[in-house]
Amino acid sequence: MPFPLRLNRGRKGRRPSFDQAAAPEEARRLYEAFVESMRALDVHVETGQFQARMDVELVNDGPVTLLLDSGRLF
Repeated sequence: MPFPLRLNRGRKGRRPSFDQAAAPEEARRLYEAFVESMRALDVHVETGQFQARMDVELVNDGPVTLLLDSGRLF
């Protein structure tokens, strides 16, 4: 489960920032609590090494993929 999921904003000058992210210890606790809550709902979850650098590949094979790109707020 790659986490946190990064949201890419299409507006110029509105890049995501992790300046106010939780400290690593708190982030790990939140991540593990999230994984356990999913498992408690019988959701199959696979995890790797927390804070590891990784390449994530995505194949869009659903009914629709939306690219939101606008000069206005959504």
